[in-house]
Amino acid sequence: MANHDILTSSAKWQTDLGRAPMDDDNFRKMAEDAKRPPSTGVSVFRAINTPAAAPAIVAENVTALPGAALNLSRPNPERVWESLSSVALDEAVLIGKGLFTNPQQSKSTGYFDILRTRLLHAMQERGWKRIAITSPTHGCGKTYIAANLALSLARRPSSKTVLLDMELRQPGLAKALGLTDVGTIRDFLNGDQPLESHFKRVGRTLALGLNDAPLADASEMLHEPSTRASLSEMIAQLDPEMVVFDAPPTLVNDDVLALLPQVDAVLLVVDGTKTTAEEVRACERLFTDQCPLMGVVLNRAQDRSLRRYRYGNM
Repeated sequence: MANHDILTSSAKWQTDLGRAPMDDDNFRKMAEDAKRPPSTGVSVFRAINTPAAAPAIVAENVTALPGAALNLSRPNPERVWESLSSVALDEAVLIGKGLFTNPQQSKSTGYFDILRTRLLHAMQERGWKRIAITSPTHGCGKTYIAANLALSLARRPSSKTVLLDMELRQPGLAKALGLTDVGTIRDFLNGDQPLESHFKRVGRTLALGLNDAPLADASEMLHEPSTRASLSEMIAQLDPEMVVFDAPPTLVNDDVLALLPQVDAVLLVVDGTKTTAEEVRACERLFTDQCPLMGVVLNRAQDRSLRRYRYGNM
């Protein structure tokens, strides 16, 4: 993360201006306090609105006091992207997981490029950018699809793609990408940690919001207004062309239903070796009137009875 001064909305010291002795020692202490690192939780790029009832303190030759609220203009997405800590992906690790950054590494990248283009066209026609990748149950390969789709999207030089691990109970995206010490996404979702402290950047076209701490209260976390606000602010600050959510499985608990209000559409991944047609229909029924189903991706295509779902309805 780039070094920035971050302004918080609460003061760092309590001072009674009417009675506090204003000697040299007090002024020195106040100056030292002003230099202390501010608390986390407020993004340097987030606009802070001054409360109408807050009293104003006017002082000469003072440009800003710690705790003072400023009205900031909307952030420049390029600056926000530059503020994210850069990480490098180990291609050998990725290839071992079936993930590819280069079209020459595997023929399968061609299939993901086709999926990328069809999905982009369908989403852009509707003015959408948030897609959740889910599956009926665990083990269908949704993380594999979400990661390869994001890598394919990020191969376009002028693009901006965000990949988020929202499988809060069993986060696995960081491990799939070969990254460690990525932190818990809870601190970002509840507003305790700003975007630029948690997100990582791969090159100039891919931002990662990862998680290494399972959350037992995942559904409750997804229902929180702070989660909605944090995700909305992330999109406003980064202005990506596409946000790919590695979402929870649909038929295991209510986590994906709690997430649906934060996405524009769903892509369902089914496993040709174990997913049944009834499970696919059950997912379709749950999405009806909740969130558009953009298509169904058949992974490990061996079950001919599911072949009709191969291309979905994008």
